[in-house]
Amino acid sequence: MVPKAYAGQVSHDLSNVTPPIAAPPLAAQKPHRREHHGDVFVDHYEWLREKESPEVIAHLTAENAYAEARMAHLDPLRDRIVDEIKGRTLETDMSIPVREGDWWYYGRSVEGLQYGIQCRVPAVPIDPANPTDPAAWTPPPPLDDPAQPRDGEQIVIDGNIEAEGHDFFSIGSLDVSDDGRWLLFAIDTEGDERYTLRIRDLSTGENLADEITETAAGAFFDPSGQFVFYSTVDESWRPDTVWRHRVGTARADDVAVFHEPDDGFWVGAGRTRSGRYLVIEAASSITSETHVLDASTPEGTFEVVWPRRDGIEYDLEHARLNGHDVWLVTHNDEAPDFQIVAVPVDAPHAAPVTLVPHEPGRRVEGIDAFERFLVLDYRADGLPRTAVAPLEPTTELAELTWPGSAWVELTAPIEGDKLVSIGARGNPEWSQPLLRFGYASFTEPSTVASLDVARVRDGAAAMTVLKQQPVLGDYRSSDYAERRDWAVAPDGTRVPVSLVWKKGLVGSLDGAGGAQPSAVHLYGYGSYESSIDPGFSIPRLSLLDRGVVFAIAHVRGGGELGRAWYENGKTLAKTNTFTDFIAVAQHLVDTGVTAPDRLVAEGGSAGGLLMGAVANLAPQLFAGILADVPFVDPLTSILMPELPLTVIEWDEWGNPLDDPEVYAYMKGYAPYENVTEQTYPRILAVTSLNDTRVLYVEPAKWVARLREVGADALLRCEMEAGHGGVSGRYSAWKQRAIELAWLLDVLGIAD
Repeated sequence: MVPKAYAGQVSHDLSNVTPPIAAPPLAAQKPHRREHHGDVFVDHYEWLREKESPEVIAHLTAENAYAEARMAHLDPLRDRIVDEIKGRTLETDMSIPVREGDWWYYGRSVEGLQYGIQCRVPAVPIDPANPTDPAAWTPPPPLDDPAQPRDGEQIVIDGNIEAEGHDFFSIGSLDVSDDGRWLLFAIDTEGDERYTLRIRDLSTGENLADEITETAAGAFFDPSGQFVFYSTVDESWRPDTVWRHRVGTARADDVAVFHEPDDGFWVGAGRTRSGRYLVIEAASSITSETHVLDASTPEGTFEVVWPRRDGIEYDLEHARLNGHDVWLVTHNDEAPDFQIVAVPVDAPHAAPVTLVPHEPGRRVEGIDAFERFLVLDYRADGLPRTAVAPLEPTTELAELTWPGSAWVELTAPIEGDKLVSIGARGNPEWSQPLLRFGYASFTEPSTVASLDVARVRDGAAAMTVLKQQPVLGDYRSSDYAERRDWAVAPDGTRVPVSLVWKKGLVGSLDGAGGAQPSAVHLYGYGSYESSIDPGFSIPRLSLLDRGVVFAIAHVRGGGELGRAWYENGKTLAKTNTFTDFIAVAQHLVDTGVTAPDRLVAEGGSAGGLLMGAVANLAPQLFAGILADVPFVDPLTSILMPELPLTVIEWDEWGNPLDDPEVYAYMKGYAPYENVTEQTYPRILAVTSLNDTRVLYVEPAKWVARLREVGADALLRCEMEAGHGGVSGRYSAWKQRAIELAWLLDVLGIAD
């Protein structure tokens, strides 16, 4: 164990601060009795759940005022960090146009404006005699001044105009009909992810009378453009019903085409890239079922493809091979890391043909089908991989077995030994001959390239770089380094660790003899099979350039090393997530990279649960803990099926309502219920009043409880935001600068 003396302890005596800072707000204690399975827990802060209570709002306001006062000395540093982010960002810029139908669609950002402007210009018509002509598929060149409209440009939607008069703004659905006439858009102005859907005539710029409130994200047009399919949610915020709306008619006339009564399943809808089928998926965390409808008959009845079976997940992709329509099905039936099979569309229960066989440890993530090629996404050695198979008109299924001569794995042209993410990006058109893909590392800015799939075996000659994320100033990727380490968990499991730093500032990693421990920012998540892959970040440079090492603990519960990696970090194995993270922190200390007084941990949402757990289990290892929208009162939430998402979450955490073992297990690690009399690191909890995924009450209760035992804990609650925090890029930069300034202050290097 590391001695507690190493912990980044601070004085709680604020009397000598100039000007004096008031004592932290203390929430009133109002006993609330909870009893399950014979266990009684008295919760003194459950009253903070009353969101509409003036007393609750007053308490959150007082918390914000206290946090602001405690961090007021960091205002100059916050401003410098914002200036650094702005100074490295090309504020006036545009995305690479993407062809959809007869238009090129792209986004523009303009200096000083919070939100993007979505635009389009007409595209050269496809020549039926030469459909793969590169001229028709090559995007128009970048603008010299993206602040100015391109010739022939039409603004599809301007987020700055739509956001006027609102403190929060988010788009949840955005689709244009195939004929290019109608725009469908759905907006949330509260942060609660409940969207109001509207339809606009792009030929006039006028909105139709159609207006549908309380929708989920992901609405879309059918190929005819006559119908919109959208989802609504139940009282617990679960998308449960898919509706069909005829453009130009009243909502009262809408037809429910699918309803999912099981509280453990979400529903979502979409259409295949080919445009041939409409698709509805009902899914829990461990089981799925897909229903399809021929898109030429949008008023028809959806039919199930494979009936649901508990524990079996599958995903469909429509492909056309040698004149036959097939479903490419990615599934985990007797294949924990998934495999891909093909079945005829008109006979989905026929004997399947295996295209990508199951291989333990190689996680198959899915397949995309185009008219002229297939794209396979999978994970190996903890990193995402992508492979492409060109198709000929006569290609048979038997020729497409992976690995095999039909497939070519894509590689990113990044020099040096770097950790690289690669994958397809923005490819909506079924008939496109080019594949757009992206790649990045922790030190190499995101790059988007185009691949002429017919020439994929020519290697680099078949690839054209379209754009690399601009990083202004004197940034050079060669000034930075990255590597993969491995820590060892208590049960002997090797846990991957990603490390990023600026050369010359980190003696402990640069190989300098006798180097002092370095400041480290350690990030973790570890839930829902979500993988934290290599990626570039401009705000992160403000830490790296001050000599801070950025590290990621790829703990169990994530998906980096296959389905088993996930399974061994959920339900009754959840504590592996926490002990893995502690093992990584200990590894960084034992190898001399850092010391406990130079180590700050961060995690958000389910990663915030991780932060709360390690704060209780190993507070001596950390100087500070930054918890973003943290899920720190999980047992209370999961015991309340009326709350948003609770029943769906039982597959991830277990069902403590009905299972005493799950109840006892969760109570054993729930951060809020396990706060004890011990020395805690400094803690900053960030939340949002309108968050529907992790309610603000969880961190509010947690901070109140931490204060009882003398912990130096701060709470910041955004009063107009949701789970993702504030909206608008400048607001987001300011929010992140507050967090980074606090982090640097804890590390003792706030300049």
